[in-house]
Amino acid sequence: MQTALSSIANAVRRPNRPPPRLLAVSKTRDAEAVAAMAAAGQRAFGENYVQEALPKIEALRPLGLEWHLIGHLQSNKAKDAALAFDWVQTVDRAKLVDALARHRPDDAPPLNVLIQVNIDDEASKHGCRPEDVPALADAIAAQPSLRLRGLMAIPAPAPDPARRRAAFRAMSALFDATAARHPHIDTLSMGMSDDYVAAIEEGATMVRIGSALFGPRPPKHKDPEA
Repeated sequence: MQTALSSIANAVRRPNRPPPRLLAVSKTRDAEAVAAMAAAGQRAFGENYVQEALPKIEALRPLGLEWHLIGHLQSNKAKDAALAFDWVQTVDRAKLVDALARHRPDDAPPLNVLIQVNIDDEASKHGCRPEDVPALADAIAAQPSLRLRGLMAIPAPAPDPARRRAAFRAMSALFDATAARHPHIDTLSMGMSDDYVAAIEEGATMVRIGSALFGPRPPKHKDPEA
């Protein structure tokens, strides 16, 4: 954990951007591993699957952790996500905006929302097109039970680092354009264990790191939401 924290601290930051937040990706990790990371000072955790996350969220509720959904959200899981998570980073269509807003409890704080962008136009990836961001951002901002926080992306895993940097740079420009219309946004979530330094250098305000914190992932398990 200290190695990742040192790398984040030493990464070049663009002017007028806050220091990047670390989101510990806890998918496939058990509650005990998350609790140990929390004891070391980490407070925010990212999960890919709603059904896998719910038991961990409930078991660790006394710790007061912050939970982010960072995997694709199926419409039929929107209610559970709206009830259990503090952030949903993967909103990419208007249908999800309506479902999350409808199911977020009136007595809960607004659900923090990021728009997931398919910045490389990959057929296999979720996320909206860059040109669809303005309308989606307006729709989120119009919902009192939601709070638009910014954008999220998972660029294509190109072997050429320059291509990844180009995707990060494009996301940063899109973030700035969105901020011109919604000046309160503050989060550009991009960069993972193998490319987070480059992402920070290009403007990320949140990086999502799993294996660099927790170590190698456990053996691959069946998607609980397949």
